[in-house]
Amino acid sequence: MTPAPQSASRPPVLIACSHGTRSAAGREVVEGLRAAVRAARPGLEVEAAHVDVHGPFLADVVERVCTGGDEGGPGRDAVVVPLLLSSGYHVRVDIAQALERGHGRAFAAAALGPDEVITGILAERLGGFGGAVVLAAAGSSDAQAQADVARAAQLLAQRVGRPVTTGFLSAQEPSVADAVAAAGPGPVAVVSYLLAPGVFSARLDAVGADLVTAPLGVHPALVELVLDRYDTATGRRSATPDPLPAGRSGHAAG
Repeated sequence: MTPAPQSASRPPVLIACSHGTRSAAGREVVEGLRAAVRAARPGLEVEAAHVDVHGPFLADVVERVCTGGDEGGPGRDAVVVPLLLSSGYHVRVDIAQALERGHGRAFAAAALGPDEVITGILAERLGGFGGAVVLAAAGSSDAQAQADVARAAQLLAQRVGRPVTTGFLSAQEPSVADAVAAAGPGPVAVVSYLLAPGVFSARLDAVGADLVTAPLGVHPALVELVLDRYDTATGRRSATPDPLPAGRSGHAAG
């Protein structure tokens, strides 16, 4: 990835791009995450954008920021940070196509997940729960997204020191309910691999788990991860691989 150009006085605009949701609670959480990013780095311009469901849509935001839009200004460089937990279709196709509207001034950072930072949040939500663990993801027909969820389950398994299986809310098998049933007998926790509340998270209360964790939401570590993705894309820090922790072996079933 070629780092986004920047000047000392005007760093690239951070376009925080989420999927989009019809859930008012979900929109509030995602906007809260953007607000927390702004607060964590005063002076950094953070724009909202979405790839689906509702506007402002990413392609329009990229064009407005990079060309000056209706203001007729010179435009700005921009870095799109996907507020997404995998590098599936939306990252590889929708975001890539939207960047073309920036006429060479827009660049994409990596998706937020999978990442050890997110693993830490998920493990924190589990607390001292000692039973079986199912990672619940939205689900996708995209092979890269599927691989990323399997990777997230593997990272969590290594963090908590026991197997973590996967269940899906759409597009893939097994369903979360089936994964919970297969994980028994005994207590089962469902760990939400979701960014914000919405239609998918609401379904998890009915899957028969003993514990269902909340979506990631506005977590300080997630705020720092967004800024880390931005900094890597702008060349302010070097991108490094996300190694598996040493000393444990994980298991993920998908």
